[in-house]
Amino acid sequence: MKIIQFSDLHITPPDGLLFGSDPADRLLGCVRHINRHHADADLCVLTGDLTHAGHPLAYERLRECLQDLIPPVRLLMGNHDSRHAFWNVFPDARTELPGFVQHAETLGDWRAIYLDTLQDGYTNGYLCEARLGWLRREMERHAGPVLLFSHHPLPALQYPSMDWLRLSNAEQLLPLLKAHPAPVHLFSGHVHRCAAGTWHGIPFVTVSGTNHQHELDLERPGAATSAFEPASYAVILPNEDGLTVHFQPFGYEELRFPYTGDVGALKCI
Repeated sequence: MKIIQFSDLHITPPDGLLFGSDPADRLLGCVRHINRHHADADLCVLTGDLTHAGHPLAYERLRECLQDLIPPVRLLMGNHDSRHAFWNVFPDARTELPGFVQHAETLGDWRAIYLDTLQDGYTNGYLCEARLGWLRREMERHAGPVLLFSHHPLPALQYPSMDWLRLSNAEQLLPLLKAHPAPVHLFSGHVHRCAAGTWHGIPFVTVSGTNHQHELDLERPGAATSAFEPASYAVILPNEDGLTVHFQPFGYEELRFPYTGDVGALKCI
């Protein structure tokens, strides 16, 4: 199985730039790279902040950008999104919880769960009792390994400028996740950086944004500084032994050459 995760697209309406860049152009570069190298993926999961300000025209533009993406997609809500505007453009988006974009599906031996962590009016994430209750029932129904996707990270990343904006009631989920009889793996966006680690023994991954990144400053307590560092997406490879995650940059000059150890023998192909 192969799952592609990318995040934080921040698509704007036509002719709208963000930090002097067109997020749609950068997304199209991501789509082309996935189609070229991972067209065999089972699906792509886009973990929120699909648009920059939830504008209806931005969602229409997003739909146009994704129409040539070969693998099927799953779309999650982020704090920059609007459910109302999203559903107007993606009326067939799947949900199992009225009022939220939240559902689950079986992928081989794994259960993929897609959470809606958007709390209108707030930058940090939150799961209300309705969403928590749905998750609790979902986890109880399926005893196998779980891939849990959300926009907001559950763990703190030791990254002060973003940790205060994570899922604000993540500790309410912790007993449920730890009690699950099979492994649970967490995948999120929001922080505009690739990171990986464990949270109370639960492995997690975050990915960079397709448009811009947040500078890695482990001391800065205020808002993060944005920069055009290289973008990437995650290639998630679940299997019977566990899973592997690779971080794949895109938008670079793709020169390829055999590495022989002899610098003089290298030849670009």
